[in-house]
Amino acid sequence: MAESRPVALPPAERTVGQLVAESVRFYGERFWAVFALGVACAGVDLAGLHRGVGVQTLLLWAFAPVFSAAFVRASSLVSGRPWSWNAFWAALVVFLPFPVLVRLYVLPGVVWFALTGLAVPAAVWERLAVRDALRRGWRLGAADRLHAVGGLAALVLVYGVTRTMLLVLLHSAGGQTSSIAGVLADLVLSPLVFVGAALLYVDQAARVE
Repeated sequence: MAESRPVALPPAERTVGQLVAESVRFYGERFWAVFALGVACAGVDLAGLHRGVGVQTLLLWAFAPVFSAAFVRASSLVSGRPWSWNAFWAALVVFLPFPVLVRLYVLPGVVWFALTGLAVPAAVWERLAVRDALRRGWRLGAADRLHAVGGLAALVLVYGVTRTMLLVLLHSAGGQTSSIAGVLADLVLSPLVFVGAALLYVDQAARVE
């Protein structure tokens, strides 16, 4: 007899754990399309190899269009809707302070992104102009701040823990250097955060309604 899966709660009641589980499930179902999103993190890793913190921060800004495009693409995959240039410009605006916040400490960057970043999937789903998308993103983040911040923090935590485990595995079993192992780990795992952030829009939109 096949094992029965637990019934998923509707988006308005979805827990942080279910958000992570749905993100993993979506990644598995659309593996190659989602996997391609990892190029953004892998690219900035390669460009920043053996560079100082200051240069790596500047590289994050330089790669802002790549990260923005990856998030718009993730939102398109999750929603089934076409690319939105308004979403891309909104993503650039949201990303602007992120390199500084994430260098101060990871949590401020997570909070900022949780409370403003939903403007990007909102622009894709609802076909909004840039200014309207930014307003909508703030409203979505405020609908349930605990779920928004907790959900994104959980995704980042799962990514970080799994990345560490994969890095150790690649370095020891594959004979890779630590730097290259980190690039490969980011290539595989970072798409989970993009997809999870797009799915978080569904949760928060349901809570607004």
